[in-house]
Amino acid sequence: MSVQRMSVLTVRARINDRLTTGWTAFTGRPLAPYQAAVVRIGFALCFGGFLLREWPNRRVLYGDRSAWSLDLARQMLTNTHAFTVLAWSGDRWWFETVYTTAIAVSVLLLLGWRTRTMSVLFMVCVLSIQNRSVLVGDGGDNVVHLMAIYLAFTRCGTVWSLDARRRRLHREHPERLEHPERPDGDRTGVALWAALGLLLGYAQFSGIDTQGMLDPGLYTWSTVFWAFWLLAAVWWWLGRRDPQGEPRALMDALGDMLHNCAMLVVAVEVCLIYATAGWYKIQGSLWQGGSAIYFPLHLDYFDPWPALSNVLAGHLVLVFLVTYSTVIVQVAFPFLVFNRRIKNVLLVLTITEHLAIAVMLGLPFFSLAMVAADAVFLPTPFLLWIGRTLAPRPARTPQSAPASPAT
Repeated sequence: MSVQRMSVLTVRARINDRLTTGWTAFTGRPLAPYQAAVVRIGFALCFGGFLLREWPNRRVLYGDRSAWSLDLARQMLTNTHAFTVLAWSGDRWWFETVYTTAIAVSVLLLLGWRTRTMSVLFMVCVLSIQNRSVLVGDGGDNVVHLMAIYLAFTRCGTVWSLDARRRRLHREHPERLEHPERPDGDRTGVALWAALGLLLGYAQFSGIDTQGMLDPGLYTWSTVFWAFWLLAAVWWWLGRRDPQGEPRALMDALGDMLHNCAMLVVAVEVCLIYATAGWYKIQGSLWQGGSAIYFPLHLDYFDPWPALSNVLAGHLVLVFLVTYSTVIVQVAFPFLVFNRRIKNVLLVLTITEHLAIAVMLGLPFFSLAMVAADAVFLPTPFLLWIGRTLAPRPARTPQSAPASPAT
């Protein structure tokens, strides 16, 4: 056999090994669990914090006192087929209930309590609040809007969540389980699932949905919500019937693949955001001239710290450098982010840029949304270091060590 043929076979073998390894990882476990946790925490904090900040203005922005009346919102919803439960009623009690529920769901998702359910409810709350008044908000709202949908398809509670803590305690102390051989048999999850099923059925068949958003059909919101509900039931039933069986293993593999695909979509979305922002900036004359950031620093609406803005605007060379570096980083991000070393440098620059926007322009929630989206690219060792720093685990003493099976 010739040397050339041996080389070809060696290359094929390496490619096959890498494809096999990649497919095994793709179907065998949820990838980027720490990144998913940071994305979950970041967007829950962003949306919940925004709702709390706007609590005094909530009725003017999204409620019965909004300039964008309920009739106008319903007319637009008829054309866009968007989803919002706030269109079902114009009563104040209904708005207050939805708004307060959105804050509670954001807190529970941030803590990681029943993340499978809370991620879907978080999506419903984000869509309901934002689609009620589509003209309110900034670019950060669009990012939260998209990421809330993607999060519903991820396993974002695998780590750094109350769910992960509960699973760990069950593994370490199985005697606390009502049915140790059935890890999915908790009553709280079943009760929550049943209650949400009743609410969804009532919303669809009682006539409260006057916009037809939950009408039966293949491409309707009712299909999405009932699919989530039924898949949760099948997954739970298989866990009760045969936790180690092949059907449950297949469901877990499908869940892992769905999570991995959703995380890939999040990464692609971030690249598209930076690519479109960068290429649109290139076409602007102010960005080409290197003076684009000078003008927002003199707008009263984006000037929370006038003295600081005047200091930056007074150094024209610095304005020029910041303007051009912003464009370069955003245009280069989609092409260089998959190089491990360059990616870390780009992340430092983009996160610094958004922190500067939060301080200089007074847009904290836009910046928090973008930083949370950037977190999908953060290296795992760095996130593990942050976890150890923020929540160090005490060393086990001989007295607290678990007993061996022999005892």
